[in-house]
Amino acid sequence: MSILEAIIFGIVQGITEFLPVSSTAHIVITELLLGYHFPGLAFEIFLHLASVLAVCVYFRKDLSEVVSGFFTYLLTRNESDRIQYYFGWYIITATLITGILGLSLKDLIGDSMKTPPVISASLIVTGFFLIFIERIKVYGSRTQGSMNFLDAIIVGLGQSVAILPGISRSGATLVTSLWRGLSRDTAVRFSFLLAIPIILGSSVLMLGDVGREVWLETGTTPLILSFIAAFVFSWIGIVWLIQFLKRSKLIYFAMYCFAVAIMVYFFVDPAVTF
Repeated sequence: MSILEAIIFGIVQGITEFLPVSSTAHIVITELLLGYHFPGLAFEIFLHLASVLAVCVYFRKDLSEVVSGFFTYLLTRNESDRIQYYFGWYIITATLITGILGLSLKDLIGDSMKTPPVISASLIVTGFFLIFIERIKVYGSRTQGSMNFLDAIIVGLGQSVAILPGISRSGATLVTSLWRGLSRDTAVRFSFLLAIPIILGSSVLMLGDVGREVWLETGTTPLILSFIAAFVFSWIGIVWLIQFLKRSKLIYFAMYCFAVAIMVYFFVDPAVTF
């Protein structure tokens, strides 16, 4: 892999990881355009870890409040920490549901489904759900303090759908959170914090498949530069999405998903697998 290719992959991963447009679909498309196929899982793991590091750094205050509030309430039952304690349990609940379903469906939904028709169809589904939540469902005003375990269960189930190539994880969690009546700010915060255990967990599970030869083939310098690019552009993606949702609508992401789906369906050989 060349340095330029590594940086491009890092940029694509970073900017699309937290937008409701499916980073997997964009990485696959980028592989096609560059004529490069990842030799193994090491590079993908590197890119995802860069993205989750960006979330941890950006939401470091929120993360610290949830973790400290969770354990403080567990030990002292201080009422002021009750909201953070239950919010921590909602994150754990949604993560467990996604993890269990993800492991159960791992063999059924593998690389064989990473085909242009499947990715195209999944992007269209993502787009339709973004339109649904924007045009049909009225935004709620429920905040972190009014969340419950049913919210966590439904968001966890929604996040599980993202195991399908082309279904956006952030899109799935945003749509289900908003459908449950959460405010935009609460839905976005819950979606981003949920990304931390999910991405870390899936990366740890894939580490066993990483061989030394994969790292050697990719190259140390490209890995480092792609990591930096993914971190920087993940940060940019986080900031941009938060600001975008304050003044604009999810329907624009839906239109983008439709455009990419059409491009993949009509311009990519349907026999190609990744």
